[in-house]
Amino acid sequence: MLDTHARKWVEPAIKNGARIFHKLGFSANHVTLLSFILGMSTSAFIVVGMPLPAISLLWFSGYLDAVDGSLARNYGKPSAVGTLMDITFDRVVELGMILSLGYIHVNARMGLLFLACSIIFSMTVFLTVGAMANQKGKKSFYYQAGVMERTEGFVGFSLMIVFPQHVAIIAMVVAGLITFTGLQRFNEARKIL
Repeated sequence: MLDTHARKWVEPAIKNGARIFHKLGFSANHVTLLSFILGMSTSAFIVVGMPLPAISLLWFSGYLDAVDGSLARNYGKPSAVGTLMDITFDRVVELGMILSLGYIHVNARMGLLFLACSIIFSMTVFLTVGAMANQKGKKSFYYQAGVMERTEGFVGFSLMIVFPQHVAIIAMVVAGLITFTGLQRFNEARKIL
């Protein structure tokens, strides 16, 4: 929801970042890789009990995840490989955080398992519709908005990092919202396809 509806307020910062990386000679795929490395380092900081660097790196990697697309659209051209890297790396970062939180919080593992399952369900619908829809948006595939998008996921992970005693509850709430989003997308897909 925020990725779709609040983007207009952060778009100037994203375009500015794309311009800076372009001047530095980075390609969109370089920025995608940098975003991935920073996002994965979040998991390491979670495991060693350093929440502030974990959250900071998570959000900076998310910012770079938006910059890479802007860089591709404005200073090059979006590529199928770039799209593949972007979507795959996003999921691997999420799985890294789920695994690191599960490693530390044994009692939260069932909630985190539900979270992983909800991501698989919602992303299956999202990617299938994106591949099958004849429509294209600003991105290189049809993008279905929903209640839970990447920014809301970052909010959920940040809350799990800040409130470790409530990881299981937060994971279940986020999983419920992601499942709702998957069902919302599935219902929309029936009309589109």
